[in-house]
Amino acid sequence: QVHLVESGGGSVQTGGSLRLSCTASGISIDSVCMGWFRQAPGKEREGVAGISPVGNKEIYSESVTGRFWITQDAAKQTLFLEMNDVNPEDTATYTCAAATDYKRCVNFNVYNTWGQGTQVTVSS
Repeated sequence: QVHLVESGGGSVQTGGSLRLSCTASGISIDSVCMGWFRQAPGKEREGVAGISPVGNKEIYSESVTGRFWITQDAAKQTLFLEMNDVNPEDTATYTCAAATDYKRCVNFNVYNTWGQGTQVTVSS
């Protein structure tokens, strides 16, 4: 059984940085697509960043491109989201996800396994 546990959320001021972590068990994170999603109050969940083991391809939503970076430490089974130059629109619950049936992901529609999420609040 796959378990994904996020950590690293908290409060940060506009323009600051934060690093989220996701520790996985029951799966090898470098063998399937891994990603980060977020959901703000009253809004739908959106894909933020994803990484595919085939071709080592990364994808990002337009809203975070150039500010957020997805990385992973396969030896530690940990996925990261480096968040830079944050703004209040980045306030949301951030959730780690895996696409257990895919090794190459060109969009955010194939993810099927989710963590519980960690809250990020950006103040102005």
